[in-house]
Amino acid sequence: MTSETNATYAPPRALLYAARIFSALLISFGAVCYVPMREGVLSPMLLYGLIPLYLFCNALPYLLYYGIPKASDDRRHILSPSHSRHSLRSCAHGVEMLRIFLLSTGISVVYHLIRLPLLWTGRWADWLISAAIAVGVLAVVFWNGMLCLYIFSVQLGIRWRVIGALCGLIPVAQLIALRRIMRVVTAEVETECTRILRNNARREERVCATRYPILLVHGVFFRDYKHLNYWGRIPYDLELNGATVYYGGQHSAAAVADCAAELAERIREIVAETGCEKVNVIAHSKGGLDMRYALKNHGISPMVASLTTVNTPHKGCIFVDFMLKTFSESVKDKVASTYNTAAKKLGDPNPDFMAAVGDLTATGCAALEPHLAGESNSAALTGIYCQSVGSLLPRARGGRFPLNLAYPIVRFFDGPNDGLVAETSFSFGEKYTLLTPSGDRGISHGDMIDLNRENVEGFDVREFYVGLVSELRERGL
Repeated sequence: MTSETNATYAPPRALLYAARIFSALLISFGAVCYVPMREGVLSPMLLYGLIPLYLFCNALPYLLYYGIPKASDDRRHILSPSHSRHSLRSCAHGVEMLRIFLLSTGISVVYHLIRLPLLWTGRWADWLISAAIAVGVLAVVFWNGMLCLYIFSVQLGIRWRVIGALCGLIPVAQLIALRRIMRVVTAEVETECTRILRNNARREERVCATRYPILLVHGVFFRDYKHLNYWGRIPYDLELNGATVYYGGQHSAAAVADCAAELAERIREIVAETGCEKVNVIAHSKGGLDMRYALKNHGISPMVASLTTVNTPHKGCIFVDFMLKTFSESVKDKVASTYNTAAKKLGDPNPDFMAAVGDLTATGCAALEPHLAGESNSAALTGIYCQSVGSLLPRARGGRFPLNLAYPIVRFFDGPNDGLVAETSFSFGEKYTLLTPSGDRGISHGDMIDLNRENVEGFDVREFYVGLVSELRERGL
């Protein structure tokens, strides 16, 4: 399905190491040249001549990473990717500048410690001025690298930016944080470059060019926004590989029946406007229930070629039943009122928080089952290829807030889960895929839609959806 390429983005290792050593030695020399200048070992003009070389060293890594690829995409309607070629080169440049900074700092520190007894003239001022010049010279190198990472990196997120800032003045901790930050951004550059090279290599294959367009259906408490896409970076990669993508656009929070009516109308609009006859639906979370209701009650089965549900609570969530029974009516009313007010300001005409939550309970799903297309109502699914996908977190710390807090509660009531929905609730259709990558990280409910735009080790969410849609294409859908 995927095309491999031997192309690379990094400069030759020998050239990179040579440039790193050259820059570190030159920067170190500039950081320790004060005393030689005062003693007349070097002329001031020669020292001033080092300034252009010093500036060149501060730009050298960016120049070396000329091989960073650019997405071969000339369709402007596609949402921009997470990274431009410039931002990736800046990230690679930033990491390399920090490596040069660490090497230069080590050389400068050793020099000043050795020089103190050997060149001691009885004047602390000479040594202190030299140390101050060294700090200034090295600070430029450090902030050159750090600002590039803070400005252009996506994977650092808020957490590592805050950790880096807090640890900046704490010895040892600052080195640990700096090392981690460099590792995160290095992995980010490698991952993004690999994706760009892979997509460029298979562009002509159009592996996601399905017969029928893709309709992405969001889950509860979110909407489809152009500049804050519920599906993260996924739609860009799908369209880059030939897919035509539409969005459900139903209420962020409303009863399954109400959202189903909106989705049915949306599908009719797409079919009427494009003449595509059918759509392939990929629905996440509550969106899967919304679609099953629409198929059973709104006569749109002939317009749906396939239905893929992703981490959908087909059997509901027992922990939600418990929470609704535990909280007082006043608390529930307050939360519902706050959410509904905010949702209206963001474009929902008639949001209904409690109706949406009620349909996600185990009790609510049991009551809905007779009204949903499924095993007991299979007629509505005739001719439709149905499959489901689920994922798991092995422990709470694998999820991002608030799923890391919800995970132990869901596990207590429902068992193994993705931070919100239990494994026992995922299965639907003729094919079921459970994603369980190795390691402690796992894949959360939000990871399955790239909600945090985070590169999860062992799971490439964008490539997963490219593979999923490619399989639909191979089925002729």
